[in-house]
Amino acid sequence: FDGVLVDTERLYNIFWAEMGKRHHIADPLFFKAVKGSTIEGIISKFFADRTEEEKRQITFESNNYDVNMDFPPMPGSLEFVRMLKEHHVPTALVTSSCNAKLSQAFKQLPIKGLFDTIVSADRITQGKPDPMCYLLAAKDLKYAPSDCLVFEDSFAGIEAGNRAGMNVIALSTTNTEEELKGKAYKIVPNLKGLSFDDYLKWCL
Repeated sequence: FDGVLVDTERLYNIFWAEMGKRHHIADPLFFKAVKGSTIEGIISKFFADRTEEEKRQITFESNNYDVNMDFPPMPGSLEFVRMLKEHHVPTALVTSSCNAKLSQAFKQLPIKGLFDTIVSADRITQGKPDPMCYLLAAKDLKYAPSDCLVFEDSFAGIEAGNRAGMNVIALSTTNTEEELKGKAYKIVPNLKGLSFDDYLKWCL
């Protein structure tokens, strides 16, 4: 969702960079390391030694940020999903975002009806890079994982798709093409200008 369909990653960079600074996280690329993770996964991995009150505050601030942000579409993203819909391709929206955030996004973008199923953070117990979310989407769509194609931008999401046994198309919207090399079946800048023939080619 973020970094694939909507251009929100730059906003998260600011939020998590500030959060890392405030909580004295030494890794200067912390804001990139959290990409694709649920808030529960971020807390568990980076804030496990904090007090319960601090964890609750971080979660509250993250959730509050989510539901009050703008969701500008990524170049070509809506057109690409609509094209798949027009060709009767079953699609799933798989995201580490919670339902509350998605509800806000759907108020701004007319995309909810474009997907046959939605797998959000509220439906899973293991976040990316665990493959649970993608395996659940395949089950919803009644397709074998090996017959599914994943579009991802984050390292965690790409790993989740690979571990699910799916072909992953990586978008260099969040990480550079150089950083993504060797991690995905195919790397593209974004979804702009992609044709149905491109999609069919990747499915073979």
